[in-house]
Amino acid sequence: MKRSPDTYEAPAPRRLPRQRPGREGGKRDENRRLRTRDLCLAGLTLFLQRGIEAVAIDDIVRAAHMAKGSFYRYFKDKTDLVEAILSPMAARVDSAFEEAGRALAAARTRKGLFDAYRLLSERIAGAILQDTQIALLYLQECRSPGHGSAQPVRKVADRLARNALELTRIAHEHKLLRPIDPRVSALAVIGAVERLLFGVLTDEDLGDVLSIPEALISMILDGLRPKRGGSGNVAGSSADPAAPE
Repeated sequence: MKRSPDTYEAPAPRRLPRQRPGREGGKRDENRRLRTRDLCLAGLTLFLQRGIEAVAIDDIVRAAHMAKGSFYRYFKDKTDLVEAILSPMAARVDSAFEEAGRALAAARTRKGLFDAYRLLSERIAGAILQDTQIALLYLQECRSPGHGSAQPVRKVADRLARNALELTRIAHEHKLLRPIDPRVSALAVIGAVERLLFGVLTDEDLGDVLSIPEALISMILDGLRPKRGGSGNVAGSSADPAAPE
């Protein structure tokens, strides 16, 4: 689902002139937004083709048909551009985790646990599908070192890991999961999700794509739920997420 330049929703300009900034929605503001969009689009396209570190600012302004000085009117450096490109998706994913966290904190049964994770998968899918190219950039660069121009990608990855860890801890507090170290189980889940997401976005044959989220949640929770008579003493069939406690 690649966006065309006409539909790409670039972030707001990150730098505004001190003199004559123009009113919001006015001609100067519109021009800044258009140039910001063009730079983000050019950067995103080149980053996907070559990797973030291999792309120079000269390459970006050339692809955007701008003078190099124009780049620095809107961004401090390439790192700032990468952060701007990722920021809309990162904000939507953060919101999804917050919503799922509230649902999970209120969960007291396996069904509540399953519903909270399903809500998370639906919200994250919605956040990602708004621009799959940004999601691909994240997946391409999220294992990069935490320095250099790709640093914003790693920051998003680390934030996602912290959010997943917090959700797992909440589930442990309510004795909805086995006493497996949350740092291990949360990262295992993230790895599985990212691999499947990459397959979906690159048109890998994974069968019925719409069935993937629920199947993945069931597999994860079947492996992590307390067994009958075990720690947490949760009753009912582990295969049935709707079974009451």
